Amino acid sequence: MEILALVIGILFLLVLIIQFKMNTFVSLILTSVLTAILLGMPLTKIATSIETGIGSQLGELSLVFGFGAMLGRLVADAGGAHKIATTLINKFGRKRLQLAIMLASFIIGIALFFEVGMVLLVPIVFAIAVEAEVPILYLGIPMAAALSVTHGFLPPHPAPTAIAAALGASDG
Repeated sequence: MEILALVIGILFLLVLIIQFKMNTFVSLILTSVLTAILLGMPLTKIATSIETGIGSQLGELSLVFGFGAMLGRLVADAGGAHKIATTLINKFGRKRLQLAIMLASFIIGIALFFEVGMVLLVPIVFAIAVEAEVPILYLGIPMAAALSVTHGFLPPHPAPTAIAAALGASDG
């Protein structure tokens, strides 16, 4: 039975990717769920098993990265990145685009982890750079710097929270 579940899982994965041209990450997650069901795993343990299977080093962040990358791509493909790009260019002007990117990245960085912010903002920075005809690093470095500052210095992010706990300092 286990071999049959494995073969069905592999065929399901190939059909999703080749025939339906589904995103590979989503296909792997769906195949994992199907295979777990076929093997008789309780439904309540499937998500934990997938998380553990993807890697204990990445854990739940790998799911966030995968889905975050897809969300960023969807925003770019749907024209959202272009709209954000033109709005920022119009509001701040071409000379102050770095300031606009830094401010937006700082605000977004307060609510998101560094990696997730990067995945979501990179397509937008690419769109703005193309629209404004500036080098990508001209905008990418301020974006990364602002995300780094929020992640490294502002609680409730893990680094400042861990440092405050280690030093016995107040988070405030």
